[in-house]
Amino acid sequence: MATKAFQKIYTKITAITKATITLKADGVGYDELATVNGRLAQVVKMMRDDVTLQVFGGTDGIPTNAEVTFLGKSPTLKVSDQLAGRFFNAFGDPIDGGPAIEGSEVAIGGPSVNPVRRKQPSELIATGIAGIDLNNTLVSGQKIPFFADPDQPFNQVMANVALRAKADKIILGGMGLTNDDYLYFRNVFENAGALNRIISFVNTTENPPVERLLVPDMSLTAAEYFAVEKNENVLVLLTDMTLYADALSIVSNRMDQIPSKDSMPGSLYSDLAKIYEKAVQFPEGGSITIIAVTTLAGGDITHAIPDNTGYITEGQLFLRKDSDIGKVIVDPFRSLSRLKQLVAGKKTREDHPPVMNTAVRLFADAANAKTKMENGFDLSDYDERTLAFAKEYSNDLLAIDVNINTTEMLDKGWDLFGRHFTKDEVAIKQEMVDKYWPKA
Repeated sequence: MATKAFQKIYTKITAITKATITLKADGVGYDELATVNGRLAQVVKMMRDDVTLQVFGGTDGIPTNAEVTFLGKSPTLKVSDQLAGRFFNAFGDPIDGGPAIEGSEVAIGGPSVNPVRRKQPSELIATGIAGIDLNNTLVSGQKIPFFADPDQPFNQVMANVALRAKADKIILGGMGLTNDDYLYFRNVFENAGALNRIISFVNTTENPPVERLLVPDMSLTAAEYFAVEKNENVLVLLTDMTLYADALSIVSNRMDQIPSKDSMPGSLYSDLAKIYEKAVQFPEGGSITIIAVTTLAGGDITHAIPDNTGYITEGQLFLRKDSDIGKVIVDPFRSLSRLKQLVAGKKTREDHPPVMNTAVRLFADAANAKTKMENGFDLSDYDERTLAFAKEYSNDLLAIDVNINTTEMLDKGWDLFGRHFTKDEVAIKQEMVDKYWPKA
């Protein structure tokens, strides 16, 4: 990054930790970028003339007389239509061998959209995954995380959502991806011929962890360009927000800040909220929808990261492996989309709400039957039928490898009802039963 002529160079560092340096400097702004012996750094704390910078590449080998030059600006991204189909690092530099982007230079991490410029979300975001579209329908302008154990195939789910979602642009913010994960995303997008609408910002495990802190802001700055300037519907996929929070923790701990719950910084809620609150539906038609992955440590949903996330987002999607079918499903009991009623039965077929509710009720009856069976109690004929239904429901609708549209999902639901239950047992309004019950 070029520096301006006559910039002041500081050469007296007063403190060094594994991630930060501190020195006395004047005329410096918060979030301003600097170079420290050629390594990029950013101002993260200011106390009068004591300035602390996080060094993205780490501080190993940096002496106390290192040359520190402030660049007079915060991190920026050049935005234009040229972003589409490209892969970038956390600093917005191309990593796909393509040319540099030409466009307007925009500071990242700006404020969220003023509430008066927002419209209530009302447009369906279809993913092709029935466990989402049928039971936990997503709405444009929504913010929602996947909660998943680290061994769940959440990156494959995110790639599938990217390929199937009906959106004008998909922006992937990958944090702490292995090289295999990075190549997986790249190959899937290229092979599907979908690169022209996908933009990726990637931090891999080989990059310094603190660089992850830039990825969500880079992704959302690009999203705002397409949503505001082009009136496009943009879907932002962020994975993994737990690794983002871990990077926050690294920096705050090395700045000797007193940690909060689970060793997280006290600012965790605000740090997460400033990302998720960028989700918006504009009256003019553009929108930003955010789907993020939050991995759980040992399935602990009470950990500070998922706990804070749950207060900010409009529901969650919970992945788990179903022991009966051996596949990963979107768990209907632990998943919730708080905005689904805005589109279910309104932007989808009229029978969507009753089919969704009835299927989950029968799935719950199957869970009760399974408990009875495990405790040695006799099963009724109805219990046996609910267990058979649950197995097919999981395999044909809840499994993440299912890829059908919402009309096909509803038809499949009616087909399962007709094969396992009577019309009285499903307890759906007669007019709906008359219209949609499968013909013998």
